[in-house]
Amino acid sequence: MSGQWELKTACKLIKCRVRTQPKLIIVVFFSLNLTKLCCLCSLYCNVSAVDQNQQKAYNEIGIICCSQAEFNQKPDSLFFNDGRRRLDFVLVYEEEKEKENSKKSLRRKKMRQAYESNLISSGLQLEATRSVLDGKCVFVKVHAPWELLCRYAEIMHIKLPLQPNDLKTHKSAFKWISKFFSVDENIIKPEQEFFTAPFENDRLSDFYIQDKDTFFNPATRSRIVHFILCRGVYAVRDNVKKFGINKLLDSGIYKAAFPLHDSRLSHPSQDPGCTNERYLLYREWAHPRNIFKCQPLDLVRKYYGEKIGIYFAWLGFYTRMLVLAAVVGLGCFLYGYFAKESCTWSQEVCDPNIGGKIIMCPQCDKECTYWNLTVTCESSKKLCIFDNFGTLVFAVFMGIWVTLFLEFWKRRQAELEYEWDAVEFLEEEEQVRPEYEARCDRVVVNEITKQEEHVPYTACGKCVRMTICTSAVMFWIVLIIASVIGIIVYRLSVFLVFSAKLPRHINGTEAIQKYLTPQAATSITASVISFIIIMILNMIYEKVAIMITDFGKAIYSFSQTEYILLLIYIPRWLKNLIGRCCSAAGSSRIVPCWEKDYHLQPVGKLGLFYEYLEMVIQFGFVTLFVASFPLAPILALINNLLEIRVDAWKITTQFRRMVPQKAQDIGAWQPIMQGIAILAVVTNAMIIAFTSDMIPRLVYYWSFSVPPYGNHKSFTMEGYINNTLSVFAVSDFRNKSNNCGNDCLNFFDCRYRDFRYPPGHEHQYERNIYYWHVIAAKLSFIIVMEHLIYFVKFIISYIIPDVSKETKSKIKREKYLTQKLLHENPLKAVKKNMGHIADKLLKSTDSSFRPKYE
Repeated sequence: MSGQWELKTACKLIKCRVRTQPKLIIVVFFSLNLTKLCCLCSLYCNVSAVDQNQQKAYNEIGIICCSQAEFNQKPDSLFFNDGRRRLDFVLVYEEEKEKENSKKSLRRKKMRQAYESNLISSGLQLEATRSVLDGKCVFVKVHAPWELLCRYAEIMHIKLPLQPNDLKTHKSAFKWISKFFSVDENIIKPEQEFFTAPFENDRLSDFYIQDKDTFFNPATRSRIVHFILCRGVYAVRDNVKKFGINKLLDSGIYKAAFPLHDSRLSHPSQDPGCTNERYLLYREWAHPRNIFKCQPLDLVRKYYGEKIGIYFAWLGFYTRMLVLAAVVGLGCFLYGYFAKESCTWSQEVCDPNIGGKIIMCPQCDKECTYWNLTVTCESSKKLCIFDNFGTLVFAVFMGIWVTLFLEFWKRRQAELEYEWDAVEFLEEEEQVRPEYEARCDRVVVNEITKQEEHVPYTACGKCVRMTICTSAVMFWIVLIIASVIGIIVYRLSVFLVFSAKLPRHINGTEAIQKYLTPQAATSITASVISFIIIMILNMIYEKVAIMITDFGKAIYSFSQTEYILLLIYIPRWLKNLIGRCCSAAGSSRIVPCWEKDYHLQPVGKLGLFYEYLEMVIQFGFVTLFVASFPLAPILALINNLLEIRVDAWKITTQFRRMVPQKAQDIGAWQPIMQGIAILAVVTNAMIIAFTSDMIPRLVYYWSFSVPPYGNHKSFTMEGYINNTLSVFAVSDFRNKSNNCGNDCLNFFDCRYRDFRYPPGHEHQYERNIYYWHVIAAKLSFIIVMEHLIYFVKFIISYIIPDVSKETKSKIKREKYLTQKLLHENPLKAVKKNMGHIADKLLKSTDSSFRPKYE
């Protein structure tokens, strides 16, 4: 009798729930007894109003919020056990042991159960399956039904197809060249282009829906589910809701949350509902044999989302632009290499009658000795390769190249924005972060709408936070500058120590003596110190960045952050290999795809930050200091060809599938590169002016080789070395060096590199007229080069539009169709219906007032 009453009560509660939310599908664990079933139903009706007795039964149930299902031995299946509902997301937690009844474990269990019940209340469907390998982990599979997808697609302003694109695309003149590097279209078919519009549930019939199962692709489904998971409530404390899967992950209540890869790497999936996009990406994109092939960016975007797609699009575009810079840089290098033998000033250094008779002053006071200029013969020849007129031309070219790169990237980015439906993303689709929403507990009145809005802090609090954050950033910038200055001082001071302490002969081994020089020892030790400082500051900066973002409420404790940062340098494939070895005991069992993906590496919170940072640093070296090393672009090109495939291999094989995210562009990295481009002109001009001999050589050639300063009848470089080395009297040394032995008696002066008057002159050891000519020439060169390149950059930026004419036409066409299909057509239908109603009213009115005799 009692059981019948409980059953009737349960049925009433279920009917109540269905009546209040008719679209909600309630998943019930039918193996529960009736008492637990009643508790389950009462929990569904009002999760926040559960008394102590119900809560006790609630905790006894275990997995109460979703149905329990055994693994169906289908390792490639991406569906629930019924084979119909697609698996859109996976939550993983480790179930507490039965003996473990601590308050902490009960509280975590309660929060998890409340969270899952609220997910079901929001419309998601859940199904739980235990781990096949160890049985400890529980995998909660999440499915979003059609009605829920439509509702949240409208909330999130997701753009979906209206009709196929009917605009003709202009074929490129270089199409026949690019086809040799493109992916075979028979393997990866090109995506059909559509005109799209933000989804509206009331206009469902206007959208291009051929199949409800494929209208929302897996990436879009995962994105919607993640949006719901980030806003699921798991507790209410002091009338403040605690929500979000991220906080549950950080607190360890869930071990992982991720969408699934759709197939294996080695062979296609046997599941007929699988598109095998991961298999295609690995075969045609991530595999090393595709190093010279173009990337299938549309498939990358479709599988991983726009944020990943835009990164690889930018990296590929940057790599293609490096081809031009690499060719010119290689030409500059070859020009210097073949011209080094005809370099006049290098010939003078190597000439026994010129350089052989020049005695150079010691480089330190006591331990250093005099040396002959011909010692630098080989280094002067090598210097001719990089320090020549071709370097100047290449520096000017790179100043223009970087502008072309940024401007053409803007055009390419605009095309991708349109093709990937991100043109108006920032205004319409970008959602507020759940972490931000959780802190919006203060009410203010919007000046425009005059409505109340919630903000995380007042205007005064915002000023305080901005002041503290700005001060922190400035402090760390000053710390970086201090570290750089400290390393420079170290190099200057330690060089003298190594010059005095390093032995001149090491067991008579000349090969070791050749490389173990004070310069080499100083550079090596300074590099090691720089590396240590960079690693320490990186660890601290990441912690500070999280603290500034969350203003003191960091996600990780310091011990956790330190642990993660130390582990970041372990190769991903090694971590996965260790994970596979640890689970080797169950290798004979059939393992489902969600459990295989769980053992892959999770994606870090910073996402693509380090990948962008690595490439932007490289971009800085290629542009800022290219005058010092013209081969930098070709080395960067080789590196990037490998970098694309390595990054593709990592995210395809070593990482769990990332949650697809929208992105309009590369974000803050765009203005950073623009700043580098402006700074590159200045740095290259200063490198040529102050670190090379180009300006002094030009001054000598045009002014000091001919009268009134020189003795040559025509412009020449002969006598340049003698003219640029000043004279110093040996008798003027305070502490005379004894390292020259009896040779000191053969000369009374030595030479050093500077522009000063010789001893005996009325202005001895003061700057001579040559020095001031050189300084004036260097400053003039910097000003002229900067203004020339900046003027050319301005002209190029003005000529090249940010959005191509073809893309503008597509955007206008799409807006026209959106207005016509979603707005004008419904208005016309309303007008047409109103016209029929008006005609009927007129007819009825006319007949009622017509005279009887008619």
